[in-house]
Parts: sequence; C-alpha cells; structure tokens
Amino acid sequence: MELGVKKIDKYIIKKFILTFFIAIILIIGIVIIFDISEKINHFVENKAPLKDIIFEYYVNFIPYFMNMFSPLFVFIAVIFFTSRMAASSEIIAILSCGVSYRRMMVPYMVSAALIAMLSLSLNLWVIPRANVHRVRFEGTYVKHRNPFGTNNVHYQVDTGKFVYVSRFSSWNNTAYDFTLEDIRDNKLVSKLSAESAVWDSTMGGWKLNKYFIRDFTEGLEDHVRSGEHLDTVINLTVTDFYRNKNTVETLPISALNNLIAQQKMRGDTNVMYALIEKNNRYALPFSAFILTIMGVCLSSRKRRGGIGLNIGIGIALSFTYILFLRFSQMFVYSGAMSPMLALWLPNILFGIVAAFLYYRASK
Repeated sequence: MELGVKKIDKYIIKKFILTFFIAIILIIGIVIIFDISEKINHFVENKAPLKDIIFEYYVNFIPYFMNMFSPLFVFIAVIFFTSRMAASSEIIAILSCGVSYRRMMVPYMVSAALIAMLSLSLNLWVIPRANVHRVRFEGTYVKHRNPFGTNNVHYQVDTGKFVYVSRFSSWNNTAYDFTLEDIRDNKLVSKLSAESAVWDSTMGGWKLNKYFIRDFTEGLEDHVRSGEHLDTVINLTVTDFYRNKNTVETLPISALNNLIAQQKMRGDTNVMYALIEKNNRYALPFSAFILTIMGVCLSSRKRRGGIGLNIGIGIALSFTYILFLRFSQMFVYSGAMSPMLALWLPNILFGIVAAFLYYRASK
C-alpha cells in the first residue's frame, strides 16, 4: 500500500505542477496579445524602441503578471486535472484502495507549497528588480508622470527634527515654503524657513533661497539670522518626494523594510503604500494552499456538467479572490483597516470557505 501511495503522490504532484505551468504559458500568451493591442498607440506615439518593448517591458512584465494572477493559475490547474481524474474514476479508485481523503490531499499540499515558495521568492527578490525596468519603461513610453509634484508634505527627518514643504515641483526638483523645525523636550529650539529649497545632486543636499533662522532662547530675546543662500544637508533627499505605489514595487524586501522604518519615523503618510506592498507579497503566496483545498473539494466528484462547469466555477472563484484582494486595499486608503488586516482578510474569509468545503468533501 505504501508503494502505491508514493506512486499516487508523484502522479498528482506531476499533474499539478505541469498543468500549472501550461496554464501560465497559455494565459500569458493571450494577455500579452491584449496588452500589445491596448498599448500599441503609446508605443508608436512615444517612439518606443522594439528592443526596449521586448526586453525592458515584456520580459519583466511576465514574472510580474504571472505572480499577480498566480491564484488564478493555481485554481485552474487544480480544477482542470482533478476534474479529469474524477471523470475517469481515478479519485474513486484512490479512495477505494483505502487512502483517506485527508491522505489524498498531501500531494496537493506539497505542490501548493512548492508554488507558494516560488511565488514568495519572486515577490521578495526577483520581481522587485524586474519592476525597476518595467516601471521605468511605463513612465517613459506609456504613463505620464504628474508634472505638478506633491503638496503639503510633513516629514520627521531625524529625532526632534521636522520638515514641512507646502509644494514640491518635480519639474525643477524644488521645494517651496520650506520649513525645518528643531524640537527638544517638547520645546521649539530653532526654526529655519526658506522661500524655496533646490535639490543639489553634487553635494547631496539642498540649496535654500532667502532663508530665515530663528533660535529660541529662555530669555526675552531670540537670535535671528537671515540671508540669500544657504546650503544644508539633512536626512531628506529628492527621491523621498517620488515615493509612491510604483516605486515601492521596485524595492527588494530588505530595502522595503528599511523604507517602512524610515517613513514611520518621519510620519510619512506614503508608508501605507509600502505596508500594502509588503503584506501583499506574503499574503498572495499563501493563497496557493487555500485555493488548492477549494479546488480539490469542488472538483473531486463527478458532475453532470463535466469539466467545463468545474473550470467555470474555478475561474469565477479565483477572479473573485483577486478582485477582493485588490478591493481590500481601499480599506487601507480610507483608514478603515490596517494594511495587515486588509491584505490578509481575503485569505481569512476564503480560508473559512475552504475549511467548510473540505469538511463536506471529506464526509
């Protein structure tokens, strides 16, 4: 019996992994065709080189898309080959040989673990580096960056040091109405104000124009200094003003963690983008286990509608999961939920559904 079970394990794992990658190849081919038809006008209008389209965009687009829709590929793979096994009475034969439903799930879970580890590795290290090229290409040839920059920026650049900028222009890398406050023991020690601050890449700092410095003292008189120009170096660079949803996608996990720590220290509201990205990288691979259980439970019995009905159910449920995962991010933007709870909420709810389906199927 043990020999037979081992053969069944290898058989199911081989079927699962092979069907998973075949589904990826077929669907990615279709998606690339639709993506080209959607963006062809941008490519032509912006004179994108063919070499960049292929190697800068689509070569890096494939792992990004493959991982984003991995729940769909997992569910389709499980539904497809398990339905075929059920239709040919292979599931009945396995169970009639004394193999329990729980034991039959083992090779499925092993396959799901392999896919989850692959997805996690892509999420943490491979895809961020690929996204550097993809995002740069999209910013150059597809999407237009906001020329007006950012308004009303508050940062804590160091312990007790706070920066306020009323407007940052991405045209000339200039921060207007620049203010730097130094607070110690809940008291304002000094305040530096400038009409504008221009980023100087050569010195890695800011050139302040028409500045005014006021040092507060315990006495009645404060020390005031002013001038036309002043160079200053603080823990704030021009790249901090460009941190958004796209830039966090390009950071490996170590850099992403450093950014989260830095933005939390600064009180930067853009930290939600980094927290969403981090939790999404861990939550998405875990879905492989949940959707595998759901897929097996839904397709391990013969249905009158055949394989087509099972595949239709699988596609509907997997798209529901993906849409729910995207929609849950809105709870973070609105402040209704923390990023961790919002991004893991689809796994929690679908996990409950998977547990219920497994309970029914195992009976």
